[in-house]
Amino acid sequence: EAGYVTYSNAQKTRQLDVPEALFAEVGAVSQEVVEAMVRGARAASGARFAVAVSGVAGPDGGSATKPVGTVWLAWADGDHVSSERRHFDGDREAVRRQTVIAALDGLLQLGAE
Repeated sequence: EAGYVTYSNAQKTRQLDVPEALFAEVGAVSQEVVEAMVRGARAASGARFAVAVSGVAGPDGGSATKPVGTVWLAWADGDHVSSERRHFDGDREAVRRQTVIAALDGLLQLGAE
């Protein structure tokens, strides 16, 4: 039905209604932000299902608490939201590829329930 590419925090707020204060409080790669993203995507699209991801694909941008390969994923089915933190190995392309597989796998599991 719809898709949103929101690399910047400003676009996460503008397109998905993620509260700006969350970025300063917990950072863009966090459970709180990805859950707000998935709620916003579902609300904006009117779709039953939604998936959102936020992560550090590399090669730069990692930190001690969020190293390269850290990804938060969230799924929504109606008002029910679930999320998980994952860590993927490899270069930027490998991290992105593994993220897409995990995101779609979680979405397929929602549809099977």
